[in-house]
Amino acid sequence: MPVQRTLILLKPDAVERQLVGSILSRFEQKGLKIIDLRWLRFTQELARQHYAEHIAKPFYSGLEQYIMSGPVVAAILEGSEAVDVVRRLIGSTNGVEALPGTIRGDFSMSNQQNLVHASDSAVSAEREINIFFPKREY
Repeated sequence: MPVQRTLILLKPDAVERQLVGSILSRFEQKGLKIIDLRWLRFTQELARQHYAEHIAKPFYSGLEQYIMSGPVVAAILEGSEAVDVVRRLIGSTNGVEALPGTIRGDFSMSNQQNLVHASDSAVSAEREINIFFPKREY
């Protein structure tokens, strides 16, 4: 099984609800390793860079406002098939539809305020890690 790195973002609702420790511990309990971690606030420029594929979509304005509304925690996670493992742990995008036992299934009731962003592929993970952790060597 290939060891991969992936990016997660604990969104403003996760920080506001004081779920950062609970969510990070779920990844660690699964066996993923936190390689790097930082607190940040999204600027409009960062939001547009990170969500570039969504800018023309009707929901983008609300997404940009939401992601800029409070602090975010960015982390690089590492482990066997990390991209897929993380996606399964967080659950469906819509918290109402996410299965119990997943992060969103246990903690979210929203489609947009859904606590966690996770890279959707190894290619996306590499791009996103470089956005949030530029010029880092591990």
